[in-house]
Amino acid sequence: MSDIFDAQSHVYASIEGAIGRIILNRPNKKNAMSYDMWCRVAEAVRALDATPDARVIVLCSSTEGSFSAGADLVELEKIAKDPERREANRQAIRQAQRSLARAAKPTIAQISGPCVGGGCGLAIHCDFRFAAEGARFGITPAKIGLVYPLNDTKQLMDLVGASNAKSMLFTARLVDATEALSIGLIDRRLTPGDLDGEVRAFADHMASLSQFSLYGIKRTMQHILDGQVDDDAGSEALFLDAHEGVDAIEGVQAFLEKRKPQFKWSPSSED
Repeated sequence: MSDIFDAQSHVYASIEGAIGRIILNRPNKKNAMSYDMWCRVAEAVRALDATPDARVIVLCSSTEGSFSAGADLVELEKIAKDPERREANRQAIRQAQRSLARAAKPTIAQISGPCVGGGCGLAIHCDFRFAAEGARFGITPAKIGLVYPLNDTKQLMDLVGASNAKSMLFTARLVDATEALSIGLIDRRLTPGDLDGEVRAFADHMASLSQFSLYGIKRTMQHILDGQVDDDAGSEALFLDAHEGVDAIEGVQAFLEKRKPQFKWSPSSED
């Protein structure tokens, strides 16, 4: 989508310094996710991954006090009657979530309000979740007679454990930010006034480090999450070849010269 940076769209991307943002922008519907919005999330991730200036990706809302109320149930009712549209919608949701989980760059969900259903599904596929104190979380298919996909369920269980995942899914209850922090659903709980600044500071710090290191570490961790338990030729080469990379040469030299390193590698230079 050539207009992915169009701020009038329901989902659009922007770049502020080293931070690329994917902005949910449907405030009159509490950012309820339509088929088009799912597609645009994946497109925005691809666009920001391909932009060297953006070193960290933040998923957020255009309005304070909201994140996403989940799927657009009006559209979902229409999709339910059409098998082809159901499958297309399933694929779009899966691609949006996988794009965040498997982005080359670190991803952060900045959550300032309700984060429910599909909105929570997006957030749990980010690398980090920072939430304001008033945020509430829920995955509620049991309220409308649906079943949560296996991949999403596994992602939730990996974060909070089987017992807490069952508690959320079997009861369809909402979890406040305090409980979300205690069970591992979010990484930081902040005042609404501190949320944006803390996300920026955390993202800027990651952006100052070697992007080659972050890229390789994230790729290695994804292999582990996918079930790999030991090195293969690819992971061995990643470890060995790093020693001759531009960032390793610069990092060691900067350490020896007692100065701040100026890392230059980006994922777009991998080829």
